[in-house]
Amino acid sequence: MFAQTFVNGLLLGGVYGVATIGFSMVWGVMGIINLAHGAYIMMGAYFSYMLASRLGIDPFVSMPLVMAALFCVGFTVQHLLLNPVMRTSVLLTLAMTFGLELFLVDLFVALFTSDIRSVNTSYSSQALAVGPVLISYVRLAAALLSLTLAAFLYLVLTRTRLGQAILATALDREAARLMGIFPERIYNYTAGIGAALAGAAGSLASTLFPISPGLGNSFIGAVFVITVLGGIGSVTGAVAAGFVYALIQSFAASYLGVNYQEIVAFGLFLAILIVRPQGLFGKRFFGEV
Repeated sequence: MFAQTFVNGLLLGGVYGVATIGFSMVWGVMGIINLAHGAYIMMGAYFSYMLASRLGIDPFVSMPLVMAALFCVGFTVQHLLLNPVMRTSVLLTLAMTFGLELFLVDLFVALFTSDIRSVNTSYSSQALAVGPVLISYVRLAAALLSLTLAAFLYLVLTRTRLGQAILATALDREAARLMGIFPERIYNYTAGIGAALAGAAGSLASTLFPISPGLGNSFIGAVFVITVLGGIGSVTGAVAAGFVYALIQSFAASYLGVNYQEIVAFGLFLAILIVRPQGLFGKRFFGEV
């Protein structure tokens, strides 16, 4: 039982990690807590569902299309709605993203109703047996793809001009502007990348969880906790904290019951913040140095 629980948590951690990376990056670069991130995950799941049900495209195959669509959504929302608001106050960005979350959820309720939907593939119920442990092919593929996306984003941030511009803008916006970088344009790309990663998480989630307009609500709390635990803006921290959070949930559900998994996870989150406010994998906040 211990081995199966450990494997289940480990495989789920990859999905949590990729769901968190975009949220963490937007928070770290722009200082925005994007409450619409859960809605982006939900949209990615529905886009994968539509491509699978109407065109017969496997969610793992359609993921690049879903990511491209969500990139356009995130880029446009940032350019038209959030960039003007960012010049005023952080509270207005919270209100704007919260309103956007409500709008998108209600829109998908109107389009698809609140009925539960799912993506069924020929391999959905198949698993690899390793001794007494069963490893779901879907969960294994989702975890591997999550790690691949995280590694790709890390390379983009560290090896490309766009990535260097994003990091420079996050470190000092005014200095970046003096070097010929336009922060508003960088914010657009950052928001687009964050939304694209949320769309990827939605595609992966469509193969693992029931799909409904409220799907994002089940992720946003976990995403917030994982971001803080992993260190705001840290790609590697988000992935590592995603695995830790998923393992905690998995063991709590197995040994205490499903009703206790959130209580244990959030309780440990609060305890860790008391001992280490910057999170398990984060660096000290600038204000503490």
